[in-house]
Amino acid sequence: MLSNHVKLMQFFSDIKVVAGRKKLQKMIYILQACGVPFEEKFAFHKFGPYSEELSLRMEELCNLGFITEDKMEKSNYVQYQYTMTSDGVAFLEQFPLDMPDLHPYVELLQGKSSRFLELVATMLYFQDLSRHEVQQKVHIVKPKQKYNDKEFAEAWSLIDKLVQ
Repeated sequence: MLSNHVKLMQFFSDIKVVAGRKKLQKMIYILQACGVPFEEKFAFHKFGPYSEELSLRMEELCNLGFITEDKMEKSNYVQYQYTMTSDGVAFLEQFPLDMPDLHPYVELLQGKSSRFLELVATMLYFQDLSRHEVQQKVHIVKPKQKYNDKEFAEAWSLIDKLVQ
């Protein structure tokens, strides 16, 4: 088992459940941008930072029976929910990995919507720019989302807490 797979399993050990593929992508990207040693490569995509590597690793973990992917029928779409299986827990106990404590991050991210995490991840993607330039860039690359000043302020506040 590769260490990157074990890192994802450690994430699931801490978070328990992730509802949505987009939310999973954004959470891992945000954690990586905040210094957690996830090594997936991300590129900018329609919904912000996206990693094909992460998608493939999740598929492998599901095929191995370490993570379950449950299909949840919503009113007009399908959402996938991910949880670690008992086999995944047993495997992780045999192959511990030195990872930073994810609980503080997980607590800050878990209750946020996918839409909000998309904003935060997109802002972090352009973190080399000034805050004003980041907000302008977000409005350019995500005009349909119509993020407002209050959402930007909440996102900056979260980023400040995460990057301490």
